[in-house]
Amino acid sequence: MKRLKTSFMGIHLKTPIVIGASNLSSNIETMKRLEKAGAAAIVYKSVFEEQIQLEKMELEEDLEAFNERHAEMITTHPQLEHAGIKEHLLNIKKLKQNLEIPVIASLNAVYEESWVEYAKKLEEIGVDGLELNFYSVPRSLDETGESIEKAQLDILSKIKREVSIPVSVKLSPFYSNVMNVVSKMDNMGANGFVLFNRLFEPDIDVKNEKNTLTLNFSNREDMKLPLRYAGLLEGKIRADICSSTGIMSGEDVIKMLLAGANCVQIVSAVYKHNVGHVEKMIEDIIRWMEGKGYEKIEDFRGKLSKGNLKDPYAYERAQYVDFLMRPYEAKEPVR
Repeated sequence: MKRLKTSFMGIHLKTPIVIGASNLSSNIETMKRLEKAGAAAIVYKSVFEEQIQLEKMELEEDLEAFNERHAEMITTHPQLEHAGIKEHLLNIKKLKQNLEIPVIASLNAVYEESWVEYAKKLEEIGVDGLELNFYSVPRSLDETGESIEKAQLDILSKIKREVSIPVSVKLSPFYSNVMNVVSKMDNMGANGFVLFNRLFEPDIDVKNEKNTLTLNFSNREDMKLPLRYAGLLEGKIRADICSSTGIMSGEDVIKMLLAGANCVQIVSAVYKHNVGHVEKMIEDIIRWMEGKGYEKIEDFRGKLSKGNLKDPYAYERAQYVDFLMRPYEAKEPVR
């Protein structure tokens, strides 16, 4: 696969396909099969500080549930402590020991001190890079976009000072100006950007009248947004670009590379089509390259980015007025 070599945040990749953060990473055998199929790196699922704190409180509550049920009884259990991040670190270390491809750790914390503490612990166990899982759901009318951005920039700055391994940032598209945020983080030394997060969305069960959380698989239409920003950012920042969300086929990977991405992350494609689908995606990319006469990815990466197009507005149009100015081109007849 020499012709498919690329890199992301300075990490050498044998192909442009990275397995994104998900529960897939919990199964070492599945990861080994994905490595064999051609996956170039694995992002181990996020350590969530909120989850660790909740589990710790639940453990303490369970241990103390029957304390002092008799006057002379102090506790029914020996003194135990929640493992916290230790179990998570152990699982990543095991995965790292069983794979030859790079393992990147995803991180999401609540407090600034925890972001830095966890980042240092992840570096200590030998991960090849960090992915800071940045997103924010505003909870107050008084919280400003500027304050959210400042907090994230401060976290990135402190982590970059404390660790020596590459650091990427996985962003949501929900900023007033994603380009501006990326530019600021790029200037702070972020080594890569993953575009974009796929978040849990709230839903309502009308039959039982209760709130629910749903996580739906992405679909091909979802790739349009990371495609747009890969095309806009290529050549404008020093950091590498990894496109995520909605990438289902080898053709989708090619589109992202043409727009300017260095690599892609996939998850839903594996869940939908199984491990062997990665191999098929790679075969499709090679077949396309051979048909076009490309020897390596760098021969065409960014060829269709904004900076290399004659039409400067190709990635900037957001309305359909231009379609109304020319003959109708729908594929299906209007009924």
